[in-house]
Amino acid sequence: MDPRLRCGIVMRVRKVKPVPNKKVACVFAHDPDAILSGILRDSGWKIERPDFIAPLRNISLPPDCSIGILVLTAKEPAWFGRVQSIVAHLQNLNWIAVVDRALIGDQEIREFIAIHCVDYQTLPLERDRVLFALGHVAGMAALAGQAGEDARAAAVAANLFGDTPVMRTLRGDLSKIAAVDAPVLITGESGTGKELVARAVHEMSNRRDQPFVAINCVSLSPSLIHAELFGFERGAFTGAHHRKIGHFETAHRGTILLDEIGDLHPELQALLLRFLEEQAVRRVGGREEIRVDTRIVAATNVDLEAAVERGNFRSDLYYRLNILRVRTPPLRDRREDIEPLACMFLKRFSGEKPRRLRGFSKSAVAAMYRHDWPGNVRELLNRVRRAIVMCEGLLITPGDLNFCVDHQPFDLNLETARVEAERKTILTALQYSGGSAGKSAQMVGVSRATFYRLLEKHGVALNERSAHKIGATAALSEDANE
Repeated sequence: MDPRLRCGIVMRVRKVKPVPNKKVACVFAHDPDAILSGILRDSGWKIERPDFIAPLRNISLPPDCSIGILVLTAKEPAWFGRVQSIVAHLQNLNWIAVVDRALIGDQEIREFIAIHCVDYQTLPLERDRVLFALGHVAGMAALAGQAGEDARAAAVAANLFGDTPVMRTLRGDLSKIAAVDAPVLITGESGTGKELVARAVHEMSNRRDQPFVAINCVSLSPSLIHAELFGFERGAFTGAHHRKIGHFETAHRGTILLDEIGDLHPELQALLLRFLEEQAVRRVGGREEIRVDTRIVAATNVDLEAAVERGNFRSDLYYRLNILRVRTPPLRDRREDIEPLACMFLKRFSGEKPRRLRGFSKSAVAAMYRHDWPGNVRELLNRVRRAIVMCEGLLITPGDLNFCVDHQPFDLNLETARVEAERKTILTALQYSGGSAGKSAQMVGVSRATFYRLLEKHGVALNERSAHKIGATAALSEDANE
């Protein structure tokens, strides 16, 4: 089948995907005169032909085949529907359409090419034009690939926040680990970001455009975990009214994270070991071995070496998983990151509260540095979110962070004391003036304009109907500072 499209079509911009190898092209459907095949071969392009009639799940191409050529010479409804399905299935290809002139006027063909293709040619083909189109797509894809790599690196750096040596080492290790397909074992305490590390491995790898499936082994029922991971056929057990694809098949060509692997049921340990050895699954109630290409990433806060010694974890599975090992550091080992992390969380969640917060008081920062953080980064995030809600001033205090402050009944920091005293004075003046800005300004000895700036600085809203609320807020503020 053949392509062509010109004449005044309004084209939508389609994002070009990276091309890892410029010497690979995919010729889809048939080439009546073998002209296109000859042009490609003579120019050093290797041709891959996917099985047009195979089930979609069985249609695949080599990873380095990233440019596809659609030859559209006729529009037979059943065939065109199949073309649409396969193009959607092979969505990572940069498609070039070759279209017969007779099809240019067909609105459906025009829209299909405008949406799914990055370039097109018309029959009869001209060698120089075909090669120019291929070179153009490959060149633009190379630029997109570099931009994508930079964006992914920035995203990974943002998610794995921290500038301590241990975090810089972690990010460097992940860039090496992501380049291969071997299993990864992530260990670390709860709350240290093991799932973030797993996602970073996926996003930095060649599998980034494919599914990332995260499974918590503890949350799965022991009686159903086999069916959840490997799927089941219709009628396999009571209630199995239809076939269901398991998590491993869902993660085909992508990455699957098995979180809390140390708590995996012994029976499932044997099945997982078999999957790692054979890269195939058999659904519950099924007889067919289904090949699955997925990368295994396992995470745990359990000491697997000790679990192996106790007989709670299979040693052969442990050695299968422990090929590339990553340890997520606890927050107490990267204390220099505590304040920047807290500020990042404050900025991220400050929108949950109408009144603006200026940041953390020095005593709050000191309290955060003193704390041991048994819950690690997750605990820090939760305490900051709580503080945003509970804080009544402009600066978050140790009490807002839910730290014990019995040993220090008031904040000795002068900056915090000045800010709180100023805000308390403003609220008190508004209370006695009945909410009048002019009278309040006279009471505190400043101009009306300066008083309005102070109201904005401290996030105090002024309207006549809320005067009684202001008085109540002042009273609460007094109680909080006593």
